[in-house]
Amino acid sequence: MTKTLTPPVAKKVPHTMTHHQHQRTDNYYWMRDDNRQDAQILDHLHAENAYCEALMNDHKTLQDQLFEEMKGRIVKDDSTVPVKDGRFWYMSEVSGDDEYARHYRGCDEAMSDKQLLLDVNQLAEAYEFFELGDMAVSPNDSLLAYSEDIDGRRIYTVRFKDLQSGEMLPDVLTETEGEVVWANDSKTVFYVRKDLQTLLGYQVYRHVLGTPQSDDQLVYEEQDRQFYMGLGKSRDESEIYIHLAATETTDILALSADEPLGEFTPLLARTPGHEYGLDKLGEYYYLVSNREAKNFRLLRATKETLSEPEQWQELIAHREHVLLEGMELFHSHYVVTERELGQIRFVVHDYSGSSYQLKFDDACFYAGLGYNPEPEAETVRVYYSSLTTPSSIYDFTLAGGKKTLKKQQRVLGEFNAEHYASERLHIRVRDGVEVPVSLVYRKDRFNKDGTNPLLQYGYGAYGITIDPNFSSNTLSLLDRGFVYAIAHIRGSEMLGRHWYEQGKKAHKQNSFNDFEDVTRALVEQGYGAADKIFASGGSAGGLLMGAVVNQAPELYRGIGCHVPFLDVLTTMLDESIPLTTNEYDEWGNPNDEADYHTILAYSPYDNLRAADYPNILVTTGLHDSQVQYWEPMKWVAKLRELKTDSNLLLFKTDMDAGHGGASGRFKSLHEKALEMAFFIGLLEG
Repeated sequence: MTKTLTPPVAKKVPHTMTHHQHQRTDNYYWMRDDNRQDAQILDHLHAENAYCEALMNDHKTLQDQLFEEMKGRIVKDDSTVPVKDGRFWYMSEVSGDDEYARHYRGCDEAMSDKQLLLDVNQLAEAYEFFELGDMAVSPNDSLLAYSEDIDGRRIYTVRFKDLQSGEMLPDVLTETEGEVVWANDSKTVFYVRKDLQTLLGYQVYRHVLGTPQSDDQLVYEEQDRQFYMGLGKSRDESEIYIHLAATETTDILALSADEPLGEFTPLLARTPGHEYGLDKLGEYYYLVSNREAKNFRLLRATKETLSEPEQWQELIAHREHVLLEGMELFHSHYVVTERELGQIRFVVHDYSGSSYQLKFDDACFYAGLGYNPEPEAETVRVYYSSLTTPSSIYDFTLAGGKKTLKKQQRVLGEFNAEHYASERLHIRVRDGVEVPVSLVYRKDRFNKDGTNPLLQYGYGAYGITIDPNFSSNTLSLLDRGFVYAIAHIRGSEMLGRHWYEQGKKAHKQNSFNDFEDVTRALVEQGYGAADKIFASGGSAGGLLMGAVVNQAPELYRGIGCHVPFLDVLTTMLDESIPLTTNEYDEWGNPNDEADYHTILAYSPYDNLRAADYPNILVTTGLHDSQVQYWEPMKWVAKLRELKTDSNLLLFKTDMDAGHGGASGRFKSLHEKALEMAFFIGLLEG
């Protein structure tokens, strides 16, 4: 790669901040512009984009080749498996070079009389970015509510369509969270309004079709900004729910779906530290609760006993080494999702006490319950995938677990699953715990002799577990001899709730140490060459990348750092920024002196120093609503100032996208091709 071009140099404007008698100076604080209109800032971002493009120009052919490879594996004309919901079956299709899907419904599973509900390509035609949010058909099946985001900020507009006439209704709801829940009268909907500064949903409004949004009634407002807000409906569709979730506390309010003009009331008293999921089918409420159960247990209550936890009936007890992740209720059975030793499983229970486990073949895999809208169904739909098995949709009979493959993802080209192998390792790290690692490689390109390039991915936050899932895009690396590894570090729930708790707040350093120690072990065990190790992560995984290159920059030849959370301390001190106050229980509240110094010790931006750093590619979206664009922008500017090496530091901003990157099924491949070309190009010198 050409390195003779001069990178953009940002001006320095000292900005001093003092907290707890500790003073910091941020020379690049000026890069923040909430309106994203400052010409000087936009010019600098354009200059960075031009520099990135110029430095990658030598590998433009490779990048184009990678894009075509990945696109070439995708079936252009494809459809989802129809699913029955009420009187109709629903499915979506994509065709040709279309970026987006068309959504249909029909009267039978064969979709012989399918009716077009939405053509997202037409909706997106006028926009550089388009994301379809929620789609919700009214209980009488005659109206469709859907939401759309046209700039990546995740601020959705809700629109309504008459499915009999095909005409759009005049009703338009702006500045929403995107979710829409219908009352059973098919004319009243509920939605969450966003705070346009913090981008948090905090108010629930009731809208009656045919009236202006200005007449909508505020039915609930959450005063505690630590809570995320969402909407839902009970399994039996008798109740509408307001879901409130802080990092460590849950609250749910309910309203009869038959009485939309009534008031929402709490189902349980809000108790700090009590997290639970709840659903209702018939006369019973079912709770997946951590009350006296760190890894959760399943309980049942009636309306009369719901407010008295001592009277709840225990259906599944707490287990020290098994995490109870969720449930799906059917009239004849209920299906629970569990995780033990890092592996997901599904257990089917009847209501008399008998149970059995659904069976899969791979040693390590990802599986999840699919869309199962019908509680009277006799089968449960399950999504399945592994590092070597393309995405598969199965239906299992609830009565006996008979498995039917409904569809498996087709991978075009020369893909043969037999050419690839996956492994699950357990690597002992510095404090004695064993970290699970999932990895995959192409058999004829891999030698366990420390010669292969290796890409290690990690996330490690919010209790989110990155399961080993098939990606046809990763084949482009595997076919070039790369080993791909997922480090299931602390901060996820891979090994239960304790695994999450040991990777957040005061224990956050464990996440970084785990990732570093896994890298060292993979090299020592011969899975990767010491001078060909790459790492990648996005969002909270971008924080992981920033922290790891500060503490062990010598381990990595190249880093992919995407929509990264890098300026942790300054962000968590600013309650006007999205995802601050409601994440104190994840990162700590730096208004508390102890938490301040904990975050200060690892915050990537605050810990940059004069040192040699790896080659780094940073990407973001100007309209990112989760991690603001100025965090990576500042980090890159400061790193350019301090780093003592001549390695590449490239920064690419998508001027049209948000946190999720480019929209559309093909556009997003350009971002993946950029990172792959960056890594492969470093190997080529």
